Amino acid sequence: MRSNWIRGVLGAAIVVLLVGVVILVVEVSRQDEPQPGPPENAERVVVALGDSTMSGEGAGDYTNRTNGRNGNWCHRSPNASIESVDIPGVDRAINLACSGAPSEQVGLGETKQYTEESQAARLGELAKKYRVVAVAVATGANDEPKFSHLVNQCVQAWANQRGDGCSKQIRQDWQGRIDAMQPKVVSALQDVQQVMSDANYDEDDYDLVLQSYAAPLSPDIPNSLQGLVGCPFRTEDLRWVRDEAMPALTAALREAAEETDTRFLDLSRSARGNEACSGGADDSTEWFTRLTVQWEDLNDEERVQHVLQESFHPNARGAAQFGRCLSDFLNNTDDQAACLKDQKGQLRAVATIGAD
Repeated sequence: MRSNWIRGVLGAAIVVLLVGVVILVVEVSRQDEPQPGPPENAERVVVALGDSTMSGEGAGDYTNRTNGRNGNWCHRSPNASIESVDIPGVDRAINLACSGAPSEQVGLGETKQYTEESQAARLGELAKKYRVVAVAVATGANDEPKFSHLVNQCVQAWANQRGDGCSKQIRQDWQGRIDAMQPKVVSALQDVQQVMSDANYDEDDYDLVLQSYAAPLSPDIPNSLQGLVGCPFRTEDLRWVRDEAMPALTAALREAAEETDTRFLDLSRSARGNEACSGGADDSTEWFTRLTVQWEDLNDEERVQHVLQESFHPNARGAAQFGRCLSDFLNNTDDQAACLKDQKGQLRAVATIGAD
């Protein structure tokens, strides 16, 4: 009787032991299996994330879905800079950027921009379907700097000639705004890196680039165009934007890139001589739109709030130049570069001092 009980206990113990061994073997075999990586045989693409400077605002010919349909005003253009990027072996570009997007919507935040949800989340899905070789990001200006609001404030200062220029008030807390923006850009870049990692991409499997902003205006524009016919701004305000506001914004974005081990492309000096209104009577050399009004939308209640949306953004010529510079950068291995004009007036990516 006792021997039967002992045999039963031993038998049960052996069964438990065998089950444990089987589970262990299965787990080990699973760990030994190669984890899926980027889909090597899929279409190779470069993806754009960000705000209006990346979506193609100002470049025209916006896709029907992003030109007001059902409240979507992301204004993605086939003339956007990402569309002219040329990388050997890359089949096409995919533009997820949205005009006015803050960094939270570029990253994994819950904020929607013109009905669209997280750009990073959509990137993660694309990374499983396509072979993403590069991700270009432009973000930050719609966070605390509120660059579009700054432009509006400066236009109002021009209209009120008796008051102070906009720069006198804005410069007081400009650096504070920049400091508040920077961690949001860092978070967005980290979100991009996270979704790519979740799609089984290693950091060496793709390029991640953060680009800064080009100054759309210059204090050197003709006086005759400093009004509603072109660029309604005071000279002292334009000088502050170019010489103080933009460099501070660029420095913060560079630091965000360095903190996240992201490549950095500096556009801050790229458009000098080609800003809005710089061409005088001939705007064919300009890379930015002047004050632009969609007159036909003034009678449409749903569109009237967006009649000025294109103003002071890269036009198709400017977008093509920025795309050429981005191509240069993606086709080399510099950690940091600046978009500067060559002897023919074409933008090229020039490695910056101190970049590896």
